[in-house]
Amino acid sequence: MISPPIRIHYFTDVLCVWAYLAQVRLDELIKHHASEIEISYHFMPIFGCTEHRIEDGWKDKGGYAGFGEHTHQVCKAYPYLALHQDVWKINAPKTSATSHLFIKAVQSLVGAGMINNEACADLQHRTLFEEFVWQVRLAFFQDAKDIGNMQVLKEIARTMQLPVAQIERAMDDGTALAALFRDIELRDEFRVEGSPTYILNEGRQKLYGNVGYRIIEANLHEILRQPKVEASWC
Repeated sequence: MISPPIRIHYFTDVLCVWAYLAQVRLDELIKHHASEIEISYHFMPIFGCTEHRIEDGWKDKGGYAGFGEHTHQVCKAYPYLALHQDVWKINAPKTSATSHLFIKAVQSLVGAGMINNEACADLQHRTLFEEFVWQVRLAFFQDAKDIGNMQVLKEIARTMQLPVAQIERAMDDGTALAALFRDIELRDEFRVEGSPTYILNEGRQKLYGNVGYRIIEANLHEILRQPKVEASWC
């Protein structure tokens, strides 16, 4: 009997640099364990209001410009990352929530079977949905585009030949907003503290922040090795 795949809840904010650099680890996890896991993607508003978080929160450290320098310092140790020299200094998004709403609209179309979401070699074995999320991140970190602007998101979708009219409909009728609020409810249910966070074993295992790939994989292996019925140690 084939066991069902292990569900991994993955929480991020698209403007979080730690989630940006963690993408390579997630890709590696999927590459080696695609048949054993199922990733549920959730989005949380760490950068729901960048004016409050950065302009006010970093007022004594240079505001947006200072946060941009901080982002470059973080990425220095990860030379594989493309980072725009003026990230956060130009076209700073007012919020990540616009991107998250748009992404949830795309995700809802996948769930309804309206978007073919098979993993594709041309997309480095990501699904179309996963690639869209990655392109949104790239648009900000690599190209310094304002991904809080709906027109920027629509342009990314058009470039990827996604059905923009149907995506807009999912936002207009509340489908995407309901899904986004469900993500926030799950964030609270799992007591997620920040981005990125992996939730495994229905909340029993939580990996938060800049966690190395081997640690993530070790936690997955522990679940894979567990017997289906195990006596309580209590």
